Amino acid sequence: MSEMRVVERQVSTTALLLPAVLVAAGFALAGYFIGNGLLEARSASRHVTVKGLAEREVKADLVLWPIAFNVTANDLVTLQKRVDESAAKVRTFLERDFGAGDDIGQSAPRVNDREGQMVMSGKTLDRYMAEAVVTLRTGQVEKVRTAMARSGELIGQGVALMRSYEMETQYLFTGLEAIKPEMIAEATRDARNAAEQFAHDSGSRVGSIRTASQGYFSIEDRDRFSPEFKKVRVVTTVEYFLE
Repeated sequence: MSEMRVVERQVSTTALLLPAVLVAAGFALAGYFIGNGLLEARSASRHVTVKGLAEREVKADLVLWPIAFNVTANDLVTLQKRVDESAAKVRTFLERDFGAGDDIGQSAPRVNDREGQMVMSGKTLDRYMAEAVVTLRTGQVEKVRTAMARSGELIGQGVALMRSYEMETQYLFTGLEAIKPEMIAEATRDARNAAEQFAHDSGSRVGSIRTASQGYFSIEDRDRFSPEFKKVRVVTTVEYFLE
């Protein structure tokens, strides 16, 4: 009889302990998952934003060279004739060095009636003055610079060359697409190096990329005295996770 009571008491104790053990195990598992989730969330919130720079110096591969000149006359018929004569001399000068594959164009003349100016100044001037431009478009950059040094020959032929701030020679670089992938990769590597330095200083390790954005490419003259050389620049912004 006493043995049966002992067995019943053990069964009753076990029945009471089992729910408590299960509850404790549940709390432990819940605490583990909650703690692990908080750890992952905290880890995910740790990131660093860095910028990467890539620069290259390139040579211009296209030149727009406007040659501006003016002529004067007392009537419009003579004025147009003189425009055509000067333009023909400029074309001959250019065609001596440039030909197939190069574009030589001419703008419409801009005519100024100076009758009012003559009255005000009291001087005897031709009534009309026309400004015209012959423009060369070519990829032969060095040849253009050589021809510029010889452009005084036109003055010797009676062409009244003029300096026009509206018609400055332009040196352009058109090969951006060819170097763009390499420059983006270079800027990304530069950003990665900056992130690794930051991670090293903070006792962390650089993880995967969180976000990345490519800046715009800028093309500028290397300096004001050598516009035939260009500086190409791009900046990328990258966010890395820190582990």
